[in-house]
Amino acid sequence: MEGSTPRRELLIPIRTIIVVSAAIGVLGAFVAIGSTFLIVFVGIFLALVFEFPVRFVIRRTGWSRGLAATVTVLGTALGVVVIALIFLVPMVGSVRDFLHALPQTVDQLRSSSELSWLCDTGIGKNVQEGANTTAVSVPDTISNVLGIAGDFFGVFLAGFTILFICLFFLSDVPNLKGAVASMLMPGEDERWLGVWERVTESVSRWAIGLVVIATIAGTTQGVTAWLLGSSFALGLGVIAGLLDMIPNIGATLAGFILVPTIWAESGIAAAVVMLVVVLGYQQIENNILTPKIQGRAVNLSGFFIIVAVTLFGALLGVLGALTAVPLAATLQILTQELTKARRERVAEARGVTEPS
Repeated sequence: MEGSTPRRELLIPIRTIIVVSAAIGVLGAFVAIGSTFLIVFVGIFLALVFEFPVRFVIRRTGWSRGLAATVTVLGTALGVVVIALIFLVPMVGSVRDFLHALPQTVDQLRSSSELSWLCDTGIGKNVQEGANTTAVSVPDTISNVLGIAGDFFGVFLAGFTILFICLFFLSDVPNLKGAVASMLMPGEDERWLGVWERVTESVSRWAIGLVVIATIAGTTQGVTAWLLGSSFALGLGVIAGLLDMIPNIGATLAGFILVPTIWAESGIAAAVVMLVVVLGYQQIENNILTPKIQGRAVNLSGFFIIVAVTLFGALLGVLGALTAVPLAATLQILTQELTKARRERVAEARGVTEPS
């Protein structure tokens, strides 16, 4: 019929429909079993972290993988428990006291001669209200931690489950690799087991280096705060160390907390010293500590690190923000491997040989 609109058909392969449906189903399952998924995720992630220490123990002692994994994981867990029993109460108590005193600290800053102009501004009032809210809500949660309140059995069970997921995964790594290799064609097995090694090395080196560097950051800035006369030095050191674990922006956030606190307690001269220490330490960490300790465990641009922290933080909360870098590095490694053949063809078409 004249003037009729041509009929167009959209053909979608059944394979695409199945893949999309499966992806939606997996996401739905993750949402439905969110807490259980997090437990499994943390257990597997810790197993990847411990893989290289376990191999080191095997090389040094000649033990079997199961024994080396048991000694390494349980020994580390025991050490963490002992350290927590000795230092947890004073560290968490210091952070709680700092947060309780936050309104007074902000009020002292607003009343200082250098910042008195902020007293009647919207910025000053908003900061004061935020400090009041934080001082009321957060320390109560911390006090519950100090009092071992809440569902202790649930916390113990989650920790126990994570520990043994990690331990059994480590013990079963050779069998898991064998199972993966058995499903791959000759040549493909070496390729994808090599990817497994790259992911494991990236996660392990990054996580171990992160803990070491964060400990150095917290100790350096906490000791500086103590030398400058802060009564919250221990709490400020803990905050600096924890924030230093957040890539790129964590150290800056710590500076925004430490410098004003020292200013309120000890004056502007001490705050300038604290600022110099914070900035100087950031340069040492970025140019000396991180390259020496972590090396090239991950090779991500600053842009992708910020995007990863934002996305994984939204998906998994604080845990996602802390593990965003190795997760993004894992995705990068998989993407590089999946696109390797195409990139080689493109390079060949352009008459350029890609470096291996």
